[in-house]
Amino acid sequence: MPSLFSKIVKGEIPCYKIAEDENYFAFLDISPLKKGHTLVIPKKETDYLFDIHPNDYNGLFEFSRKVAIAIKEAIPCNRISLQVIGLEVPHAHIHLIPINTMNDCNFKNEKLVLSKEEFQEIANNISSRIKL
Repeated sequence: MPSLFSKIVKGEIPCYKIAEDENYFAFLDISPLKKGHTLVIPKKETDYLFDIHPNDYNGLFEFSRKVAIAIKEAIPCNRISLQVIGLEVPHAHIHLIPINTMNDCNFKNEKLVLSKEEFQEIANNISSRIKL
């Protein structure tokens, strides 16, 4: 059965897309810790990050780097945190979270509630800065 993220890639579930190429896909987390909280995934469904073929693994991190640079340009913050947890959805993914303090990337924090318009504005702001 396809994962939630595979359904997003196929367009079966809507998302706020940030960037896409032939192998990778980035979109806003709909339960963000901070504005700009983005998920980056390989299009090829693999449950566990460290099961990804080394070439695809390296590609995922290079794609994530480009997305992180665009997030940093679009969202005022000190750093972009990179988190890999991998328990929520059985599809390898990277969280890119704009942070100013260590506590900003604590998943126990209350999630932001944003309107569709706010999500779309954030997605447009980040995606306009992507240099793939």
